[in-house]
Amino acid sequence: MAQARLGPRGLLVVDAVVAVLVAVWTVLRAPEVDVPAVVSGVALGAPLAVRRLRPVDVLWAVLAVGAAAIVVGTGNESVLAAVALALYPVVVTSPRLDAPVASVACVVAAGAAVATVPGLPVVPPGGGESFATTPASTLLFSAVVVVGTWAVAAAVRTRRRHDAELAESRTARAVAEERLRIARDIHDVVGHNLSLIAMKAAVANHVAGTRPDEREAALRGIEQVSRSALADVRTVLGGVREASAAPAGGVDRLVEDARSAGVTVTVEQADLTGTPAAVRVSAHRIVQEALTNVRRHSHPPRCHVTTAVEPGRLVVSVVDAGTTATTPGGAGQGLLGMRERVALHGGTLHAGPEPAGGFAVRATLPFDTGGHRDG
Repeated sequence: MAQARLGPRGLLVVDAVVAVLVAVWTVLRAPEVDVPAVVSGVALGAPLAVRRLRPVDVLWAVLAVGAAAIVVGTGNESVLAAVALALYPVVVTSPRLDAPVASVACVVAAGAAVATVPGLPVVPPGGGESFATTPASTLLFSAVVVVGTWAVAAAVRTRRRHDAELAESRTARAVAEERLRIARDIHDVVGHNLSLIAMKAAVANHVAGTRPDEREAALRGIEQVSRSALADVRTVLGGVREASAAPAGGVDRLVEDARSAGVTVTVEQADLTGTPAAVRVSAHRIVQEALTNVRRHSHPPRCHVTTAVEPGRLVVSVVDAGTTATTPGGAGQGLLGMRERVALHGGTLHAGPEPAGGFAVRATLPFDTGGHRDG
C-alpha cells in the first residue's frame, strides 16, 4: 500500500506537489492569467496540501473557493479535480459524513463544470475535427468523477476496516495462545514440584521422632524444591512476551529431583544445544510431566528417560518400567498439556500402556534445521 510505503511525511510531500499542480492548472486554464486567476489558483490548491490532516475542513474550503471562482469567472475543470481530491480523505476517514458530503460536492463540482466548461472545444487525441461539450455531458462527467471518487474511497475504507479487524483477531488469538502457554507452564511447574514437596513432607513426618537425620534431609529437600519451584514460576511469568527458556539444570535436574523422591531413573541424554530453545522447553516440560506421572502411578516407581537428536527432530521418551503401573487418566491436564506442546511444533505424541506392562510417553518434536538456533 502506498500509504505504508511512503509514510506520513512522504504523503504530505505528495499532497504538497498535488496542491501546486492544481494551482498551476487553475491559473493556466483561466481565461486570462491575471491577479484573480492567480488568487483563485492558490486558494484552490493550497488547502489540498493538508487534506489528510484536516480532511473535512479542506473539503469545505475547496467547495467555497470553487464556488467563488465560478462567480468571478476564473473557475474551470480544475475545480472538479480539486473537489475530487478533497473528497477522497473525507470518505476514507469520516464514513458518517460521506453521503451528505458527496452529495454537496457532486452538486457544486457539477455546477462548476456546467458553468465554466460548456462549449469548450475538444480535440480528439488522434486528431480530426474538434467538437464542443454540452452541459449534459459535463454534468454527467462531473457526476462520474465525484461519485467514482466516493466509491473508491469507500472501498479503501472498507478494506482498511477489514485489515484492522483481521489484525485485532490475530492479536486476540496470540494473546489466547500465550495465556494457554502460561497455563501449561504453571501447571507443569506447580504440579511437579508440589508433588515432590508433598512426598518429602510425608517422609519427614513419618521419621520425625525416630530418624532425625532423614527428617532433616527431607526438610532440606523441601527447601530446595520450593526454591526451584519459585524460580521456575518467576521464569514463566517473567517471559510472557519473550521466547521461553528452559529452566536451569534441564533434564538433569528433573532426573535428580525424581531420584531424590524415590524414583529409579536411568538416562540416555543427547546434547540438545543444537536444537531451538522452544523445542528444548517443550521437551523439558514433557519429561517433567512424565516423571510426575511415574511417581504418582508406577509401582515400583522406575523409568528410563531418553532424548535423541535426529535430523530435523528431537525425540523424547519416558518409559515406565513398573510392572503394576496404573494408566494415567487420558483426559488429565498433564497429558493434554503434552499433546498441546507437541502440536505447537507439528510433532507426534504416543502416551499409553506398554505390551509388557508399564506406561510409555514418546514425543517427536520437529524443528527447522536450516533456521537460526538458540544456544
